[in-house]
Amino acid sequence: MTRARRLGAALLGGGTGTVFLLLVLIFAGILALNPGFFEGPSLMAFLKQAAPLVILAAGQYFVIVSGNFDLSVGALVGAQVVIAARLIDGEESRTVPVMLVMLAFGIGVGLVNGLITTVLKVQSFITTLGMLLVLYGAIRLWTGGAPTGSLSEAFRTPGRLGITDVPLVGQIPWALLIMLALGAGAILLMRTRFGRILMASGDNELAAKLSGARVDAARTAAFVLSGVSATVAGILIGGFAGVSAQVGEGLEFTVITAVVLGGVALGGGRGTALAAMAGALAIEALFTLFNQMALPATLRPAVQGAIIIAAVAYAARRRTRPALQTTASPS
Repeated sequence: MTRARRLGAALLGGGTGTVFLLLVLIFAGILALNPGFFEGPSLMAFLKQAAPLVILAAGQYFVIVSGNFDLSVGALVGAQVVIAARLIDGEESRTVPVMLVMLAFGIGVGLVNGLITTVLKVQSFITTLGMLLVLYGAIRLWTGGAPTGSLSEAFRTPGRLGITDVPLVGQIPWALLIMLALGAGAILLMRTRFGRILMASGDNELAAKLSGARVDAARTAAFVLSGVSATVAGILIGGFAGVSAQVGEGLEFTVITAVVLGGVALGGGRGTALAAMAGALAIEALFTLFNQMALPATLRPAVQGAIIIAAVAYAARRRTRPALQTTASPS
């Protein structure tokens, strides 16, 4: 098999190729309605807006491919923005120290999620749903329901600004460069032993453990990576969003939709990081298409729900088919 054919098989195989075709079709629809969409400044603005969701999808991918869920990422994004505003309170000198505090907090939340799931054997759905409620409740208790403080200009720079005076595009957003760097890191990480353990643990946990793989450690690390991705997404969203605990509301379902749209099996063990991030880009492009068509924003949850149901049904069909074939085969 030639290198080009191997690359095509990697991109289109395993049920992940549909998202790239879908992405092309959505972009074609946007182009038909708005021919100026692919002009440099407009395209860069779209990618800057999509960057937080793509980064969240990379983090969520690690968790889902290992056979778990992380429902706490939306609440963590909102909590991080509120924490940053309260601690910085407009003081530029506090920006870097507060970002380090946010990173530690994101790692801590991911670590707690991972340890409860792997050590106490609580289902990740319940663990992270509980963490979501804890974060929302704690932030409301801390702020009295009305977040205070303000973000510094330095804090807003990664999500709002970029490299200026670039020919053709005008500005290359820092958010885009951060997204590309973290996305490349996620793809490379899945090529390491850690990535192989994650994939194996989602595919067959018992077989992975019998082979000597440290499944629990890898899954805990996956939750930590998800917490870090939510922290980075919170910093980027803080660049253009207001200070509110609701800023990340619903992101957990949007990012899960994006990952399954990329062909990642909800039960784990199948899918690529590249396709998961392409799914996030497709979701953002689909919402942009809805705006171009003047469709109501209330349609978004329905579309997300339909995508998740279709992904679960497709995964169940793939699992059932081999069993039926085995039963039907002669002994």
